[in-house]
Amino acid sequence: MRAVTMQAVTMQAVTMQAVTWTTGGRVGDLDRAYDNLGAIPESKAYPPRWVEAAAAFRDRLSAEGRARLGLPYGAGPRHAYDLFLPEGTPAGLAVFVHGGYWKAFDRAVWSHLAAGPLAHGLAVAVPSYTLCPGARIAAITAEIAAFLDRASAEVAGPIHLSGHSAGGHLVTRMLCADVELACCDRIARTVSISGVHDLRPLLLTRMNEILRLDAGEARTESPALHEPRPGARLIAVAGGDELPEFRRQNLLLPTIWHGLGAETQAFEIAGTHHLSVIEGLGDPESELTRVLVGG
Repeated sequence: MRAVTMQAVTMQAVTMQAVTWTTGGRVGDLDRAYDNLGAIPESKAYPPRWVEAAAAFRDRLSAEGRARLGLPYGAGPRHAYDLFLPEGTPAGLAVFVHGGYWKAFDRAVWSHLAAGPLAHGLAVAVPSYTLCPGARIAAITAEIAAFLDRASAEVAGPIHLSGHSAGGHLVTRMLCADVELACCDRIARTVSISGVHDLRPLLLTRMNEILRLDAGEARTESPALHEPRPGARLIAVAGGDELPEFRRQNLLLPTIWHGLGAETQAFEIAGTHHLSVIEGLGDPESELTRVLVGG
């Protein structure tokens, strides 16, 4: 893992490649800049593998009496989360919020990623949320806040947030001063993995036909345009082989929030891309798991 510690602001440690931008309403360049599946030749093999590993993990934890599945946090059909319990009393709560550009996947795909923090004594909660276009991104932010307040009432101790891609956006929104969150003082650290921290470029992508972002919502839902809560601790992680735009987004929020009083770091994990970078959460000894749990 190659690190950029924002306290030292050694930005030269991560070399950014050029990104071609369009400003005239054309979407092609930005579509390619955010097309992770198209950039990874073996991308179609990942979701089936995740689903299989997640199901096996749930079966094992259920047999051990350490899985509470489908817990509600609201009235909607996707307002539910799975809670995985360590052996003994939990030392706190870890959270994983999935990605998929706010328009794909659910909690059942990611259960196995609880294995890393679980082995360190943390309970792990994995939520689903309403997908676009069934909800706007602002509404999804509110759903994750409601989930977090509900899940935190089940498990005492510090909260360790993590999220991938769109999930990275959602967990960093929980650190923004404008979000109402009863449990905010318990958040010990937040790890945004390949997070999207400025939504404005998505206005010029074809996926916005589903996301339905307008300029106002793109601004109000961009963590990079908000102030962090006092005492916020953010760690941003991306794969070293990610698309240049994701590497830029990874550095963007720590850079801005460092200047606003937050404790921030940015990392790149060499040899990983947008889909493989999250798999470290399933390994108790991985660098990514240790970053999340604080070891």
